[in-house]
Amino acid sequence: MVDLRPFKAIRYTQKAGNPENLITQPYDKISPEQQKQYYEKSPYNYCRVILPMEPNKYQVAQQRIAEWLKEGILAREDEPAIFVSRQEFTLEGKKYQRTGFLAAMRLYEYIENKVFPHEITYKAPKADRLNMLRTIQKDLEPVFLIYSDTEEKTIKFLNHVCETTPIIQVIDASNVKHTVWRVTDSSKIKELHTEFSGKNMVISDGHHRYESAIVYRDEMRSKVDWTEDSAFNFHLTYLVPVQEEGLVVLPTHRLLKRFKLTDTVLEDFKAFFNVTEIPPTVEALEQFLKNHLNEHAFCVYDGAKARGLSLKHSRVVYDFVNTNVSGETKIFDVTILRDIVFKQILKTGDLNIDESILYARWTKEAVDKVDRGEASIAFLVNPINAKTVAQIAQQHQLLPEKSTDFYPKMVSGLMMMDISTSEKL
Repeated sequence: MVDLRPFKAIRYTQKAGNPENLITQPYDKISPEQQKQYYEKSPYNYCRVILPMEPNKYQVAQQRIAEWLKEGILAREDEPAIFVSRQEFTLEGKKYQRTGFLAAMRLYEYIENKVFPHEITYKAPKADRLNMLRTIQKDLEPVFLIYSDTEEKTIKFLNHVCETTPIIQVIDASNVKHTVWRVTDSSKIKELHTEFSGKNMVISDGHHRYESAIVYRDEMRSKVDWTEDSAFNFHLTYLVPVQEEGLVVLPTHRLLKRFKLTDTVLEDFKAFFNVTEIPPTVEALEQFLKNHLNEHAFCVYDGAKARGLSLKHSRVVYDFVNTNVSGETKIFDVTILRDIVFKQILKTGDLNIDESILYARWTKEAVDKVDRGEASIAFLVNPINAKTVAQIAQQHQLLPEKSTDFYPKMVSGLMMMDISTSEKL
């Protein structure tokens, strides 16, 4: 049974000012330009904690939190609670709402088969977040997990809470409305906890934070006297049922910096794909992808011309894919793109983010980056379904990096959780 607990949240007070000037995107989604914009919004903007511009950023973050608590900019709540959180947003003209809840969840090793990753992680981001944890002893941002609720028991619980008065309402820069409700009734919290009996969790966003938290937990266990109630055994988490209609996953398009769409490359594509010439417009690119869902299809754009690629239905091609595409995730577009298009045809070798490969959420964003010369060629992909992500993760399969983009991101700055050695849950 997954252990979920209420916690005494640390939140901004009214003294901090307008919440819209305080919240941010998650630390790993903040560009240098956004960082400057956040700093200009408020002297108390959350970016100054999760991603300080100053040298010695970990110490700066720790000092700021201490100062803001002393000044009453931040305050620790007296009563432990869980929090229901809803995001309302519009995508391609359609309105959505995604409802989940925030709680302290016990940290589990992957081998315990209670929490499952779905993406590969890297040392540098984990080292960064681990250093932050060591210094500030706070969970600044939640890890985002999904779980199955086929009987919709937790969905009904969450919707019932949403009929009460919220404690936070704020609209972010992407015009997403975030609403938060507090639940302190111990019987209701117990009811929600009971519904989680036997459920598995899949990390949708925050792999690096989760794995860093486990390392930090083990370090603390080796240094101090601890109990199972010690807060560093837990992490602040945002949990959403897979059955939630607003659980949207966007594609993450790949942009290469040093490769060209030459006639030779197009001919090489034809060995594996049906190649279709399409107008080099955002609309045409998106329409091709929509028309070829579940067909291992991509679009490629180089600033002048565009092509649609769909994997050929032939034994020769499938035999080659089975032989040359890595692991059990060979059926996924992002894996075929990496192992066939990049490694076999373009012979890219290892690709390093910002140096040789960029990523983009929106088709227009990808096209604009190529048009501006920030990349030489863009490969556009279809998204992976959230239920599929959950299924493959529980089969111990990992997707390539940047395979999923659960939208919208849970904004940072709504609350943090104390995990200092003296804190108990």
